Amino acid sequence: MKTILLIEDNDIVRENTAEILEMASFNVKTASDGRGGVSMAKTENPDLILCDIMMPELDGFGVIFLLSKNPSTVKIPFIFLSARADLDQVREGMNLGADDYLVKPFKEIDLLNAIERRLQRSSQLKTVWGGSEQSASTSEQLTKIATSKSGTEYLKGETVYSAKANAKFLPFLAKGKVKVLRETKKAKSSC
Repeated sequence: MKTILLIEDNDIVRENTAEILEMASFNVKTASDGRGGVSMAKTENPDLILCDIMMPELDGFGVIFLLSKNPSTVKIPFIFLSARADLDQVREGMNLGADDYLVKPFKEIDLLNAIERRLQRSSQLKTVWGGSEQSASTSEQLTKIATSKSGTEYLKGETVYSAKANAKFLPFLAKGKVKVLRETKKAKSSC
């Protein structure tokens, strides 16, 4: 059974949403404010977080900011719930790392579909990365892979990859610069 952490300061919305989630066979943990939600996310290790934005003390933006700085919570799928639907607020939430944004009042099916999509995506990412729960960033992981493999050095002006050739390796630039050229029937262009 998947665990969902619901962070919502409005008692009625929190209780109704929790009931919907429980009827859909989710284990639901609730927090009535942002500070409590951050604390619960660290201790409960939920599979997904639903979070209101406008809350006293610590708002939803503060919640996602703090969770994104913690290696144990950074990979948890995060969905904002908000009564505000202005584009600037949606954009700010997505820029902070939210996986989705639902506007209240939302339909039950929209909430459940959003949760299911995020849980599926999270599962797919764990499968692709071999279930690894390492806290290293993607750049650090690529650097580790690159340094553990033998590399090829290229001279200035030498072709690293051509679109006409089949790719047999993944180029990873440890240092230097790469110039991208696109060749058409009329001319070569540089990017």
